[in-house]
Amino acid sequence: MADQAEKLRELMQKRKEDTGANTRIITVSSGKGGVGKTNIAINLALSYAELGKKVTVMDADLGLANVNVVLGVIPKYNLYHVIRQQKKMKDIIMDTGYGIKIVAGASGFSKIANLSEEERKIFIQELDELANADIIIIDTGAGVSNNVISFIAAADDVIIVTTPEPTAITDAYGIIKIIATEIENLDLGLKLVVNRVSTVSEGKKVAQRVISIASNFLNIKVDYLGFVYNDKLVHNAVIKQKPFFAIDPHSKASICIKHIISRLENIEYREGSGISRFLKKLFGN
Repeated sequence: MADQAEKLRELMQKRKEDTGANTRIITVSSGKGGVGKTNIAINLALSYAELGKKVTVMDADLGLANVNVVLGVIPKYNLYHVIRQQKKMKDIIMDTGYGIKIVAGASGFSKIANLSEEERKIFIQELDELANADIIIIDTGAGVSNNVISFIAAADDVIIVTTPEPTAITDAYGIIKIIATEIENLDLGLKLVVNRVSTVSEGKKVAQRVISIASNFLNIKVDYLGFVYNDKLVHNAVIKQKPFFAIDPHSKASICIKHIISRLENIEYREGSGISRFLKKLFGN
């Protein structure tokens, strides 16, 4: 697994050098399913788009692909067709109507890391078609597989998503442990997002627990990127198959996403603008 991950990392780095691409690759992963990983990946993309970034979300979960499901779109082609050389990457990139593009995965297909060497090279070469994006967000499958480790190794930043549930916390630590074990010369930015929290303190408590254990037992640094409130809007948005950021960019969950983006980009985020903000500051109310 480590050799395959390192190979993909080398190929991705060579792709950047050959194309001169400045594309930032962010991988979003989790130790277990059901923590809202895909939802966070998509809404991070929308928040980036709001900043004027060209964003592509690639669904790298080839076993249970669902990026297109959350967005309510039906792709005609997906990564299966690219890997089998039936289509080019440019043929399967979809506009979503939300200011972002997606590359759909294929449910029921074998993992990328199980491809032959030739198929893997073809896949990496096809990624050149995404080089005009400012941000590529890769939504991996949950848990640990060759596929997940490969994309984590190739990323500039890795976001691990967890929730306050004990099993989710344990599995988040588990995937961090495997990352530390499988990826040599680990120099990527490993970050943690706590989803579905009720309070600020709950998010911090969960994060501190994971970060402390990772530091003490694995000697690996994990940064707390932020949290996302357990907002009813999120559930309703999933039912409607629309990103919650698009439904209400000023909701509690959406503001959390904006704060996460501000930390990723090292910029200051301030909610509110215009005359309303001016009057509140003027009269202090």
